[in-house]
Amino acid sequence: MYSGKKGRLGEILIARGQITPEQLEEALELQKQSGELIGQILIRLGYVTENEVLHALGEQLGLPVVTITDQSVDPVALGQVPSEFAMRHQLIPLRSEDHTITVAMANPLDVQPLDDLRLVTGCEIKPAIASPSEIKRAIEQFYMEKMIQDISEQEADITAEEAPDIADLQRMATEALVIQLVNLIIHQAVQERASDIHIEPFERELRVRYRIDGVLREVQAPPKRLHPAIVSRIKILADMNIAERRLPQDGRIQLRVSGRRIDIRVSTIPTLYGESVVMRILDKSMGLLTLEELGMQDQALEQFRRLISVPHGMILVTGPTGSGKSTSLYAALMEIYSVEKKIITIEDPVEYQLPGVNQIQVRPNIGLTFASGLRHIVRQDPDVIMVGEIRDPETADIAINAALTGHLVFSTLHTNDAAGAITRLLDMGVEPYLVASTLIGSIAQRLVRRICTKCKTPTTVRPEYLRQIGLTPEDLNGRTLYAGAGCEECGRTGYKGRIGVFEMLTIDDEIRRMIVERASATVIKQYAVSKGMTTLLGDGREKVLEGISTVDEVLRVCQRDEF
Repeated sequence: MYSGKKGRLGEILIARGQITPEQLEEALELQKQSGELIGQILIRLGYVTENEVLHALGEQLGLPVVTITDQSVDPVALGQVPSEFAMRHQLIPLRSEDHTITVAMANPLDVQPLDDLRLVTGCEIKPAIASPSEIKRAIEQFYMEKMIQDISEQEADITAEEAPDIADLQRMATEALVIQLVNLIIHQAVQERASDIHIEPFERELRVRYRIDGVLREVQAPPKRLHPAIVSRIKILADMNIAERRLPQDGRIQLRVSGRRIDIRVSTIPTLYGESVVMRILDKSMGLLTLEELGMQDQALEQFRRLISVPHGMILVTGPTGSGKSTSLYAALMEIYSVEKKIITIEDPVEYQLPGVNQIQVRPNIGLTFASGLRHIVRQDPDVIMVGEIRDPETADIAINAALTGHLVFSTLHTNDAAGAITRLLDMGVEPYLVASTLIGSIAQRLVRRICTKCKTPTTVRPEYLRQIGLTPEDLNGRTLYAGAGCEECGRTGYKGRIGVFEMLTIDDEIRRMIVERASATVIKQYAVSKGMTTLLGDGREKVLEGISTVDEVLRVCQRDEF
């Protein structure tokens, strides 16, 4: 199949003058720890480009390197390779001729998919090499186009009147093309690292959007006439009532995508033009982050480690939905876990399973709420308790009393900044002296998008924008600011991945006095800043100066420091 290896990849890159032997040695050392492909490590380190690795790989294996364009994909070849197979193995068929299918793939060293494809199609398989980002885009574009074309040809079989009855909905939802279409939408969202899928009906169109790195991105959508069939298919998967279209519903789907275990929380609401669906994706195979990987500056990380090492008290993490609060709490729990401590959590939902930790799923329908569950947890002799969210005065009161009686309690609140957590507890009716006695720290956080490392380029920022994050041109002191130019890898956004920005308020005697006197959040924040607290905007400013994110991105998620 291949013409044979012509030396190792690293040696080829050295021979081409694209890396040095020292850089290869560094990458090999990292490979021993991570097990990544050597080419991916060299790209991540910034020593070579993806294109250089692809061409070196082509030389090593004797395979052509291809660029996927609209003209390069043959519809006949698409029809021979199932969409689920292409998505699972991240490959795209290009041509089919003389019982031979040419297939573009990112990792041609993985020969198992090629052997499987030979059995599935009965054809010889001729591999070629293409970039992972091009393959992802091609799968989304060409398979979606093919499905829509097939659906148009079979329109009479899978469309219905304006108000289809229950039998029509069940029939439509089990049509093979509708099943494939929903599978494609979910598979592609997982491949694109989306956290949510939005399926929204409007008067003349159906819109599908993925939330990637906290920002919605529109993708190719099926025709509006398929909306009832798509919603019904999702409801069947989530064990929801497909006949009920007038009331909001919630459900859950568990499935495997490309060998990864995925949990999906489904929410539907009735809108003017039909039911809107949002699917929250929880990827169980994604590794939990350590404290070092959250993005805290050294001083904040040291403060946080001190806070979570105390024997009792309450620590609150605040921020809006999707700001990474649960991730930070999980990192803290894994940091302090030992066989000598009993840790119990109560969550809604349990997003990730923590080894050695007792985790409880809230179930309001049978009376298991945060408050009722927490009341029983304190009788289980725990050392550490994590409450997913303090939503009501009863939960706040029990959590505060648990901290008061010798437990370390972690929880979250929805407030704009760290000091706001204090006033939120007081507004819930918790006595000021109890808050002052138990609260030891409050951390506010947001997530900012990282600049894409593939298209990261130096940039200039106008002085008025710099001023909005508290910088002047003189403050740059010769530093270079960066932005992403936009490439296939990052979906032309200039960003890929996210990192946290943090505001860490540690409670000292003066703040305890302020709490008892019911001082405002603004006054407490002013005092904390005077004592050296870095605000959310200040931490974001550091991320800009370090070339991790951009001024626009920090201003998007952090409010200005105005007292």
